[in-house]
Amino acid sequence: MASGGKDSDRTLGYMTRKDTEVKLPRPTRVKNKTPAPIQITAEQILREARERQEAEIRPPKQKITDSTELSDYRLRRRKEFEDQIRRARWNIQVWVKYAQWEESQKDYARARSVWERAIEGDYRNHTLWLKYAEFEMKNKFVNSARNVWDRAVTLLPRVDQLWYKYIHMEEILGNIAGARQIFERWMDWSPDQQGWLSFIKFELRYNEIERARTIYERFVLCHPKVSAYIRYAKFEMKGGEVARCRSVYERATEKLADDEEAEILFVAFAEFEERCKEVERARFIYKFALDHIPKGRAEDLYRKFVAFEKQYGDKEGIEDAIVGKRRFQYEDEVRKSPSNYDSWFDYVRLEESVGNKDRIREIYERAIANVPPAEEKRYWQRYIYLWINYALFEEIETEDVERTRDVYKECLKLIPHSKFSFAKIWLLAAQFEIRQLNLTGARQILGNAIGKAPKDKIFKKYIEIELQLGNMDRCRKLYERYLEWSPENCYAWSKYAELERSLVETERARAIFELAISQPALDMPELLWKAYIDFEISEGELERTRALYERLLDRTKHYKVWVSFAKFEASAAEVEEGENEDEDQEEDVIEHKKDCIKRARAIFDRANTYYKDSTPELKEERATLLEDWLNMESSFGNLGDVSIVQSKLPKKLKKRKAITREDGSTEYEEYIDYLYPEESQTTNLKILEAAYKWKKQKVAASEDD
Repeated sequence: MASGGKDSDRTLGYMTRKDTEVKLPRPTRVKNKTPAPIQITAEQILREARERQEAEIRPPKQKITDSTELSDYRLRRRKEFEDQIRRARWNIQVWVKYAQWEESQKDYARARSVWERAIEGDYRNHTLWLKYAEFEMKNKFVNSARNVWDRAVTLLPRVDQLWYKYIHMEEILGNIAGARQIFERWMDWSPDQQGWLSFIKFELRYNEIERARTIYERFVLCHPKVSAYIRYAKFEMKGGEVARCRSVYERATEKLADDEEAEILFVAFAEFEERCKEVERARFIYKFALDHIPKGRAEDLYRKFVAFEKQYGDKEGIEDAIVGKRRFQYEDEVRKSPSNYDSWFDYVRLEESVGNKDRIREIYERAIANVPPAEEKRYWQRYIYLWINYALFEEIETEDVERTRDVYKECLKLIPHSKFSFAKIWLLAAQFEIRQLNLTGARQILGNAIGKAPKDKIFKKYIEIELQLGNMDRCRKLYERYLEWSPENCYAWSKYAELERSLVETERARAIFELAISQPALDMPELLWKAYIDFEISEGELERTRALYERLLDRTKHYKVWVSFAKFEASAAEVEEGENEDEDQEEDVIEHKKDCIKRARAIFDRANTYYKDSTPELKEERATLLEDWLNMESSFGNLGDVSIVQSKLPKKLKKRKAITREDGSTEYEEYIDYLYPEESQTTNLKILEAAYKWKKQKVAASEDD
């Protein structure tokens, strides 16, 4: 029971589920997968299938022998058509076939009735109207055809084909007045250009020139476009009416000068004047067009103008045309990328070569109006030169002082000095005021520059100007401001001290130097110390100089300081000899030289001891120091002793050291090492000690045996 309940189902009756399962044939496994010796293409299979098809079964042809059979046949066909219409009333092809069948049976009244029923169902379908009218025309029912066309154009006035067919029928029938009347009815609906042109061609076919001209006037009023006016002008030109043609072009330029297709109009107008041998008129039209049409739409116009100038113009005209073409290119570039300042520079350079000052000024104004979008100096570096060139143009070319001053003021007002500034602009503005003999204005500009955006260049130039004017008090105040702003600037300290020294203010200069070297941070302290030492040497203060060197050595033990100190001591003899050259005491001079050489040697010896004991790792600096010492001893001649240095010179050794690369591989690099005499003795002692230890171990091992 359990199994029966499992397999049975009430909906299946006495059948089980197994009986209802669809048994599919098992898929055959292909064991031999090698290709067959004879291959069959898909084309062969299709061809064989077509050949084996049975012939199509067609109904037998019937021959109607009497009127009764004809009536039965017509009744049966009409019933079929009516049934089809009842099933698919929306299907236009059924109506058309029905009407054409009635026409083939010469029953025109019934055919007309079918067409009317079709139109009643869908009068917006212009195809029905066309076929209905063709039926009437084909069977020479002219008035009926007129009636159909008239109803069609009344109901569907925007379907141009209906008007064309209607007019064509009347024209074939020779009813020219009727065709014209239909055209007039059509024109009341303001059709497109092709409808008007068809009306004009119709009148021209019958040589009605005045009527055609009147239609052209109505045409350009209905369609005030460039193409309409050009067609009108060509019509007048074809008739030899030059004055009328020119009048049409002039009316078009008045109304359509700002149209998108104005370029085509101006080119056609200029070519018309060119054909009429009116070269100056054509040139004026080209120039007028180039001034009024946007540069982006005047590419063809420029090309035509250049060709025109090459044909009719002189050298200046040709150059002007070429400049116009390049001007168009630059306009296109700056329109696409207004922040590309290099394009503006090229554009300005082009206009400057032409020499039209008003246009140059206009280009500069347009260029400087494109302010960089971000307040970052890198974006402004090219832009600021537009202002500079603009100011120089106004000053040099136009010689307009007030405009130049205004340019500099606007530029300085535009720059965000709180974030960055340009010293060049401040200095150019100040120099301009100096050239105008306005010293107060120049000082005011430079003072504002120091207050808003102090820079090294501004301080240097301001001090240079005041120095040339001989205002020493102003120079001192400027140096003080300079050092307040930048106390680490060694250049400013040294120049300030140099100024005081030039004014024979030795104590002030020395005090400035002392104040400078006491600063906690300096950008180039070596230059400042050198300037201070040179100052003391020039003043003949040898003891002060020695004290300065000692103070410098307390701060740094660089080998160049030691060498400079030693050279100073060696040259001290020459300084004192120059002071005492009137005294003929050669022996005292020689003795003094020996003392100076001893002091120089003592300094070199101190330096060598320092490098040997305190910084033994700086071998190369020590070797350079010893070479300078050796050269100095050689320069002393008979008073020098080279052997003192030679015993201390190191040996140069070539060594290799391992370097690990990023990928983990190891390579060896050669370098120069220095072996000093004390190091070699230490190395020998270590070797002897190791040998003695080895000998002792060997003896101990033999005793154990």
